[in-house]
Amino acid sequence: MESPPALPSGAELLAMERQSRAGGSGVGLAELVGCWRLEQLWSKAEAKPLGATAALLRQLQTSLTIAVVDESPAAARGPLFSVQNSVQLGPIQLRFRGHGSLRGKRPLLEFWFEELELRLGPRSIWRQPIQRQPQPKRRPFFALIASQPSWLAARGRGGGLALWLRSAS
Repeated sequence: MESPPALPSGAELLAMERQSRAGGSGVGLAELVGCWRLEQLWSKAEAKPLGATAALLRQLQTSLTIAVVDESPAAARGPLFSVQNSVQLGPIQLRFRGHGSLRGKRPLLEFWFEELELRLGPRSIWRQPIQRQPQPKRRPFFALIASQPSWLAARGRGGGLALWLRSAS
């Protein structure tokens, strides 16, 4: 049986973040595409994990799925992605779906949601467009810190640090 990959500690991620702020993280399009499940969270600038919050979000199967939509040079703010963020409790799944773009040397994965969907198993039971979109300077984002084939680290607009594991699904 193969052992799970070693994951960075909070202190190691903070060191990687300092390095990415100074010279960029090198995280690119190829590293982002896929389905990611939330593994661990840290608050602003602390190396101690938020264990209870992360455990709850793992129980809710919090996931982030990123797929390329347009990576042409004509894309205004970098490659355009489809972004889906979801939580699930048993057969009930709540999905936020929209788009995002990658920009800057760190880089930032900026995103916005255009639809909210509630699913029961494989069936969509309710969909609602999200009418009010934030202005570009107020959109949520992930500042990409570092990645390996099995994990991705990023800091969100609200200041929290997250470690995501690549999911097979």
